[in-house]
Amino acid sequence: MPLRQYVYFALSSRRVTAQEITDLLGIEPDETRVINPRRLPADPAKPFCQVWKVVCREPGLHVDEQIARVLSRLRHRTDRIAELMKQFNSAEDEEEPGLEARLEVVRYFNDDDDEQQGEAGQPQEREKHNLSGWALDREAIDFLAATGAYLDVDEYDMTPAPPSD
Repeated sequence: MPLRQYVYFALSSRRVTAQEITDLLGIEPDETRVINPRRLPADPAKPFCQVWKVVCREPGLHVDEQIARVLSRLRHRTDRIAELMKQFNSAEDEEEPGLEARLEVVRYFNDDDDEQQGEAGQPQEREKHNLSGWALDREAIDFLAATGAYLDVDEYDMTPAPPSD
């Protein structure tokens, strides 16, 4: 079964910019994103949410291997991430967190994306072993607990719908 998957650790906020997160952590993100699904009447130029990400999209790895690669880049800053989470989430009068941390796993099953085919449509080497199973090791769980991050797993079945009669 074709499988495409990737993992990322994200810090997101409606009050702290991705650049401020970079400056505070001293780690350059792989990706940043500004999400603005609606205009806020008070300040239409203010972004709805900014997201700072460290990502592993390397094909052929199990999810736990991708997680290990992401966390290996962040582990030396675990205490600093935890400090920032406390700093930006300490206001008791706030209805929403000032900074949110999550480890995201995204998987697409039965994805016949052209990227997964090699020359002449042949399956690439990574499809020869099963990438379906994965687990969080103690170090990953400890990192999530220390930083106050949560785990989010999104899985999508990309099997085409049967033709309707």
